[in-house]
Amino acid sequence: MTKLTNFVLVTGMTGAGRGTAAKALEKLGYYVIDNLPASLLDSAVTTVEDGDEVDRLAVVVDSRSGTFFDGTVDALERLRERGLRAKILYLEASDEVLVRRQEAARRPHPLSLEGRLLDGFDRERELLRRLRGRADLVVDTSQLNVHQLAQRMRAAFEEGEDGLRASVVSFGFKYGIPIDADMVADMRFLPNPHWVPDLRPMSGLDEPVREYVRRQPRAEEFLDSYEALVSLLTDGYLHEDKRFLTIAIGCTGGRHRSVAMAEAFGERLRAHDVRTLVVHRDLGRE
Repeated sequence: MTKLTNFVLVTGMTGAGRGTAAKALEKLGYYVIDNLPASLLDSAVTTVEDGDEVDRLAVVVDSRSGTFFDGTVDALERLRERGLRAKILYLEASDEVLVRRQEAARRPHPLSLEGRLLDGFDRERELLRRLRGRADLVVDTSQLNVHQLAQRMRAAFEEGEDGLRASVVSFGFKYGIPIDADMVADMRFLPNPHWVPDLRPMSGLDEPVREYVRRQPRAEEFLDSYEALVSLLTDGYLHEDKRFLTIAIGCTGGRHRSVAMAEAFGERLRAHDVRTLVVHRDLGRE
């Protein structure tokens, strides 16, 4: 008999990348069960634990199972009473992106009935509302390709030191705030390199831009204060068995200030042994 050391429940919107996430988890050594009805969750976990080969399990649940989806939260609570807590991964994307992906796949939405695709997504979000509220990690895949999503899965679920894992996401406010952010910081209080002719064609990944942004006195003040805030939150997150934190750092277009500051903050977190992935959501969109 084996003890499950990692148990991940994968859920989220149709077209948001559940299949890609499941394949990435499989490559990390997880035994993956797709489209499992909630009523079978207890028995599936028991069967896996009664064996001697699987110590990491990922289960994909979604609206395709129809009425069988009801009771997923209750099933998770029963497992928690047995001492097994699932890490809930919720995949999300904007309606525009979900519609485009679903139309490209040439498949109807399972909940659209005879209505529009958007009607199906509205029903699905309502069905998933309780699970999203309990999610340990919400990932917005609107601007991610399959390789970038797989990278996010590796950063979050690859074996390593037990502790807080952080994603730092730079973005442009003109493209909207990331819907998976736990914390949002606005870098528009810093001078904009866009108005410096020599720096305009560069990005926050280039050393001249990074140096320009970092030498602003308020930049270091921000890094110090946010570092202290994350340090304060870490003990609380871990006490509540929350292991994932997504920090969004924005500027106007997501090219200069937010990129430079996301990189700098990622370095600060890694210096404190926080496993950190830095993602630049909107870099290259302009």
